Amino acid sequence: MNDASPERQDKFRRYRARKKAQGLREIRIWVPDVNAPGFQERLDGQIARINASRSSQEALDWIEAAVADDPDFYR
Repeated sequence: MNDASPERQDKFRRYRARKKAQGLREIRIWVPDVNAPGFQERLDGQIARINASRSSQEALDWIEAAVADDPDFYR
């Protein structure tokens, strides 16, 4: 059975209808491909820029303080 078969399409149509009836909505997102050539280099560069930024450190400090105020955050 190929991906475009009517049976497969009907199966997913029924699945989506069940989820919609449960009050859920389907969304699709694109995320970076961690296996793509150059991904690690781009990530390393972005991390270096974040680490060098004073404002990002202030933001991280604020986030850590906010999380510390919520004892259930990590549960």
